[in-house]
Formats: sequence, C-alpha cells, structure tokens
Amino acid sequence: MLGPTLLEEALLTLGTVLHQRGVSFEAVAIGGSSLMLLGLIDRPTRDLDLAALVSHGAYVKADPLPPQLVEAAADVGNALGLSADWLNPGPTSIVDTGFPEGFASRVEVRHYGGLTLHIASRYDQIFLKLYAAADQSPGSKHADDLRRLQPSRDELAAAARWTMSQDPSEGFRHLLRNALLEVGAHVVDNLL
Repeated sequence: MLGPTLLEEALLTLGTVLHQRGVSFEAVAIGGSSLMLLGLIDRPTRDLDLAALVSHGAYVKADPLPPQLVEAAADVGNALGLSADWLNPGPTSIVDTGFPEGFASRVEVRHYGGLTLHIASRYDQIFLKLYAAADQSPGSKHADDLRRLQPSRDELAAAARWTMSQDPSEGFRHLLRNALLEVGAHVVDNLL
C-alpha cells in the first residue's frame, strides 16, 4: 500500500530512473493517490491511476502505458516492495468522453525528473469521484473520498451535471441519485 511518504519516494525514484534511461513522460494523475499528493486525503492507496498521457500538449489515452514507463515503474516497484502495477492506466475512457470543462487549466503540475504529473485539482476530483461513486457499489472508497473533499452544493450540482454527460441513461441517473444521497446531498432532485 502507498502512503504519502512512500508515494513521493516512488515518484522521485521513478523520475530518476526515467531520467537515467534517457526518457521522459508526462501524464495526468487522478484518483486517491492524486488526492494524497495534494494533501487532501491520507488514506493509503494501492496504486496511482494515470488517466491520460500528455502528447504535444494534448491528452491521449494512457492505456496502454508506454513499455519504457511500465518497465521503469515495475523496477521501482520491485526495489521499494510495491506491486508491479503500482502505476497503471486508470479510467482512460474519460479521454473520449471528456474531462470537466477547464480541467487542464486547473491541474497542478509536478516534476519528478523524467516524469511530469498533471494532478487533477480538488474541484475536478469532486466530479471524478462522484462519477466513480455512482458507478461503484454503496459504501465505496470513492464516496468516502468525496465526503472528505466536502464539496459545496454548487460543486455537487456541477459535478452531477457533468456526470450525467458521461452516461445519460436513466439507470445511471438512478445510481447517481443514490451516490448523491450517500454523500449527504440534500434535495437531490434539484441537483440533477
């Protein structure tokens, strides 16, 4: 499991290894580990999800990750006692359906030698976590993370609208309604 200190050590080590091997990568990080990097949660996580790679300033799917990045991450994982897939492609379909509007202007960019991370902002994580909470079973880590982010009513409303753009089906609308109730949103129908 990755705690804040081990995650930073793994990223610094990975960046050094990539630099030594003469390669570099730029990627978009989302999920629990990216929340940890921003200091917004401190629960251990299993991995760091990369939703996209940055190529010539544009986001492209991170799945599959480039072989050199996979190899370097596996070597770092082995050296630090992490699973070989501690760095992996997250939900890359978001590249097709679209990040929340303005996402790229809100990322926090961090440099780790040969690795540059674009970390999803708190605001965008609210959107992503609401979508994941609706997609997962009640009581998921995503709903817990969303509660920890303490979104405002306006943030939840914006996140709900974006989430419905990802899957406009009536079945998903029902799951979204349940997720909103689970995180303590009141007057849910006014949010959708």
